[in-house]
Amino acid sequence: MVGKDNLLFTNIAKKDKKKLSSLGTVHEQSVRHIPLQKACILDPFASSPLQPSDCEKFNYIIFGGILGDHPMKARTKKELSKFCKTIPTRHLGKEQFSTDNAIYVAKEILEHHKSLKDLNYQDTIEINIAKGESIILPFRYVLINNQPLLAPGFKEFLKKQKMF
Repeated sequence: MVGKDNLLFTNIAKKDKKKLSSLGTVHEQSVRHIPLQKACILDPFASSPLQPSDCEKFNYIIFGGILGDHPMKARTKKELSKFCKTIPTRHLGKEQFSTDNAIYVAKEILEHHKSLKDLNYQDTIEINIAKGESIILPFRYVLINNQPLLAPGFKEFLKKQKMF
């Protein structure tokens, strides 16, 4: 979606570095300890939305990747924003996106100068994983041709999981 040269993984355990190295640059330390110039933290509880004009202000967009709680518990603020007071924060609206969709939306805003209202969304999706079984994902997804944007192979991955 953004390319290997534009993706930085941080706070990654040694055992997982190799898995991610083909996708981007991998650091074991927290982003809090990496000196990034002109960075912005995407925080759902930030006071200002990400705007097309921000493309000139920021070289790095930091995505928390802290999913799981519904409703949200402000973990990006607790785990990241409060420790990085010199780094500006922005939000992508009131709803929580999956991480890949947040990256897509930020790219559309910053590279294609779209606003949040220019995109179409679906809040909460249901994916059938077996006959009579489905999983509900309570996040916001971008709609592309009236279909939620999902990573290639994501539905198949969910169907193979034994935890449901």
